[in-house]
Amino acid sequence: MAVQLGRKKAIVWDEYLTGPFGLIAQYSLLKEHEVEKMFTLKGNRLPAADVKNIIFFVRPRLELMDIIAENVLSEDRRGPVRDFHILFVPRRSLLCEQRLKDLGVLGSFIHREEYSLDLIPFDGDLLSMESEGAFKVSLAFPEHQTLIFTRFMSVEILTFSPELEILFCAWALDWLFSNCAQVLIPCHRCSGYVKLPPEKFAPKKQGDGGKDLPTEAKKLQLNSAEELYAEIRDKNFNAVGSVLSKKAKVISAAFEERHNAKTVGEIKQFVSQLPHMQAARGSLANHTSIAELVKDVTTSEDFFDKLTVEQEFMSGIDTDKVNNYIEDCIAQKHPLIKVLRLVCLQSVCNSGLKQKVLDYYKREILQVSIYPLLVYINRGYLRTNPTDISYVYSGYAPLSVRLAQLLSRPGWRSIEEVLRILPGPHFEERQPLPTGLQKKRQPGENRVTLIFFLGGVTFAEIAALRFLSQLEDGGTEYVIATTKLMNGTSWIEALMEKPF
Repeated sequence: MAVQLGRKKAIVWDEYLTGPFGLIAQYSLLKEHEVEKMFTLKGNRLPAADVKNIIFFVRPRLELMDIIAENVLSEDRRGPVRDFHILFVPRRSLLCEQRLKDLGVLGSFIHREEYSLDLIPFDGDLLSMESEGAFKVSLAFPEHQTLIFTRFMSVEILTFSPELEILFCAWALDWLFSNCAQVLIPCHRCSGYVKLPPEKFAPKKQGDGGKDLPTEAKKLQLNSAEELYAEIRDKNFNAVGSVLSKKAKVISAAFEERHNAKTVGEIKQFVSQLPHMQAARGSLANHTSIAELVKDVTTSEDFFDKLTVEQEFMSGIDTDKVNNYIEDCIAQKHPLIKVLRLVCLQSVCNSGLKQKVLDYYKREILQVSIYPLLVYINRGYLRTNPTDISYVYSGYAPLSVRLAQLLSRPGWRSIEEVLRILPGPHFEERQPLPTGLQKKRQPGENRVTLIFFLGGVTFAEIAALRFLSQLEDGGTEYVIATTKLMNGTSWIEALMEKPF
């Protein structure tokens, strides 16, 4: 559409979409297609812009239609006449179009189309649909899981590139797992570095007298293209410091090599390596700053207390009674999401809370006015050199990843008794490839397995699967696809009704 509309265009973004679209289309690319201005969707009038066409990129949400109508009506009153266009991501919505019609602005849109952003590449081995309500829908309407999977399989994967065409056709196993049956995972805190860094951070600089002065916050896009991040992202946060220390010594030694460069050829070789060395030093500075912020959190008394309670719940200790730490969090008005995560974790570990315990938590939450509405609560070895996937939760192995590991070797038939205990049905089905697409694996070549998580996947599960991919005797490389990347906070928020 950006190409078709000619010059002078502005894009108004649904703020939720700026992150996913930033992974596939940088602003420089949009400028090449003569997008002159970009704004975040907000109420009232749009900022002034000398453009003819205004394109709204939004999710199909009724509350967003109200804001769009307010923008359009304000622009019509301000003049000059502009051409409006709307793209729904990922699907066009008749309900939203009806809302725009009721608000009297549907006729203002020359184009009403959809942008089918089904799978977003977050990394080389990680794809996500970023569907906000996937877990809630899967939990409340399990019959819709088939629809979600059908949507995934309908993506025109084979149009991406010849390399991906071979990869997808050569997969020996497509494996689905629903996170609806394992709510324990998002409730528990991940012990990995990838989960802990904030999206924005303020690195420090030395001021007069050696005092640390905050600089302005910077926003980083972290993926495996950055060498250092790829090395530390899945490590336990206690192991990150030693890796950064070793990397600092290596970089320092590399810069010292300049003193040994005597000939023109040696100097030229050093100069050619300089950009990579400077990038490595900048990366080290960023992650050292992030690690300091992580350390401030992980060494705090509250973090240790919370981790202790989680470990006790996972070990089945005192899960049937009111927990003192949760009680203190409620009394001290800690964030509601934090309280609910712990209550959900206790409930899952105890196969449901006793009625008197549940009533006590509900009463305490209401009495301290953490939330204005009655909340319905559904039942809902720290290692630096890990040898098992349980390191991601300091001793607990995510059920989904353990099942994937056993499916790869020796197979689910060896754990039939265990599978019968798990909630919901299970099955194993292998679909043979057509003769022309069969490819014989060479000695030492790993099998590639796609795992699709319905309802969402946590960073701990991703780290555990990457750990399995890196095992020398593993024999399997994992590619991860999901309906949503999530953590305990976003998982709880997805289940909560927004107060009006």
